[in-house]
Amino acid sequence: MSNAPIGIFDSGYGGLTVARAIFDQLPDEPILYLGDSARQPYGPRPIAEVRAFALEMLDRLVAEGVKMLVIACNSASAAMLRDARERYDVPIVEVIMPAARRAVRATANNRVGLIATHATVTSRAYDDAFAAAPHIELTSVACPRFVEFVEAGVTQGPELLAAARSYLRPIMDAGCDTLILGCTHYPLLTGVISYVVGDGVTLVSSAEETAKDVYRVLQDEGLARTDTGSPPVHRFRATGDPEVFASLGRRFLGPEIGRVEAVVDAAALTCSPGGRPPDPRERRSDDPRSAGSAAVV
Repeated sequence: MSNAPIGIFDSGYGGLTVARAIFDQLPDEPILYLGDSARQPYGPRPIAEVRAFALEMLDRLVAEGVKMLVIACNSASAAMLRDARERYDVPIVEVIMPAARRAVRATANNRVGLIATHATVTSRAYDDAFAAAPHIELTSVACPRFVEFVEAGVTQGPELLAAARSYLRPIMDAGCDTLILGCTHYPLLTGVISYVVGDGVTLVSSAEETAKDVYRVLQDEGLARTDTGSPPVHRFRATGDPEVFASLGRRFLGPEIGRVEAVVDAAALTCSPGGRPPDPRERRSDDPRSAGSAAVV
């Protein structure tokens, strides 16, 4: 079991920043990455739909015999973490608690900012994560266009800078000295984000902190790879076009992504593109009433 791969799931590409951090911190560990690129982005979807999609993807990874699950998507972690822990017998690492713990250690004034998708912000998953630290004041802002910029290959320029200034204004007005990048796409925008908020604000990457948790769990559970005489074999699968995934994925991961395999029965996925429209009775993660919401814990 210790020589089995680590299963990493994301709604698409952002989780490759987590894979990159795992490669750097655990170079002997093989991974099996599954990106649900046919149905991404998850951020604007109803929370119930995100939960169904994510569990479907995790089922596939578990069926492949992975030794651990890494939910490398904030929106998915927020929607179904408790369900996943009840459903599977392998250890599960997600991206929310590692980032929250790091933010508590980093802040000097107890004012923490969070930027994330609508799904993550409206789930209040980070508010729950800070429940054990009631002295922390959390200001949360949804930044949906950041994902669009990253996937278009835009990491600088006047339009991105204007969007960053608009999104980050509530964080700066609240006097936050620590900012959680609560979407795994956002590390690719560290330059513009740091420029806008200034050097006095510590940026916390959920990708880096998650990789540290993966290392800890592997050691604690005795799951670290023992067959280190040969290099690990990494595999990448996508529910969408594998060539498109490989091309865009290299922006996140680099040349290590190599060949991407197609999910052969992707047409059978639940609510695949062209499926049922969202039920208006479900709480939507892109409800305008929730945009840029702030919560104090």
